[in-house]
Amino acid sequence: MSRGSGKGLSLKDKLDGNELDLSLCDLNEVPVRELAALPKATVLDLSCNNLISLPSDFCSLMHLVKLDLSKNRLQQLPLDFGRLVNLQHLDLLNNRLVTLPVSFAQLKNLKWLDLKDNPLDPVLAKVAGDCLDEKQCKQAAVKVLQHMKAIQSEQDRQRQRKLQAEREMEKKREAEQRAKEALERELRKREKAEEKERRRREYDAQKAAKQEMEKKTKKEIVHTRKPASSSRPPQPPRHKPSWSRSVLRILLFVLFCILCTLAACKLTELQHQPLCISVNTLYEDVVAALQNHKTLQNMLQHNSHQ
Repeated sequence: MSRGSGKGLSLKDKLDGNELDLSLCDLNEVPVRELAALPKATVLDLSCNNLISLPSDFCSLMHLVKLDLSKNRLQQLPLDFGRLVNLQHLDLLNNRLVTLPVSFAQLKNLKWLDLKDNPLDPVLAKVAGDCLDEKQCKQAAVKVLQHMKAIQSEQDRQRQRKLQAEREMEKKREAEQRAKEALERELRKREKAEEKERRRREYDAQKAAKQEMEKKTKKEIVHTRKPASSSRPPQPPRHKPSWSRSVLRILLFVLFCILCTLAACKLTELQHQPLCISVNTLYEDVVAALQNHKTLQNMLQHNSHQ
């Protein structure tokens, strides 16, 4: 592995007790995996290299107590840099840092800090001050930690206010939704009551109209019956039919029956039946007798004229 990447370096050969010196190695990245295999190396010197950033897994090196990152080109530290909770000495001299991650406030064991020669935010630069001697560097560690804790507390408060505002907004939305649902239920209830009242009025109106129609019909029936009974003219007394009319009717009925029988015996297939033969014979005898009687009358009339 090339020198620039840090691979191929024999880290064990550079380990001196608990100190590991990787300065002036022209490193572009930190060999985190190899460093993690050396938990005894609590003092790490990465100064005077070409480091632009630190990988996120660098913060897994929680065994570090002293770290020198001076004279690199670091523009920012990992967001979870505060995981290095055992760190006591940190040198960030002559980098390109503007701000520090908020998790920096978690470095509760930090006793020494150097941030000189960085384009720091004016507020942070004023808090850090100079680090020209041991006392100033220790004061810089204390003040920067207090400053970052204040920022962290303010961010926590802002986060809490945001969460509270979101909860209140959610409660407000829920209350508005409940109010809307209650209003919709009330409207549906009112519409249902109005529909029921409308149908009840229609039912009452139809019932009243039906009763009125029945009354009107009864009145018309009563009005129609009264004139008929009062204006009916007196009927003449009926006379019982006399006995002569009854006899005449009987004779006509008998004659009708005879004619029907004679027609049936003359015009239908019944004429060959014994009864019809007798009837036809009788009919011919009667006709012959009538003809003889008529001839006799003619002769008498002729004689009387002579």
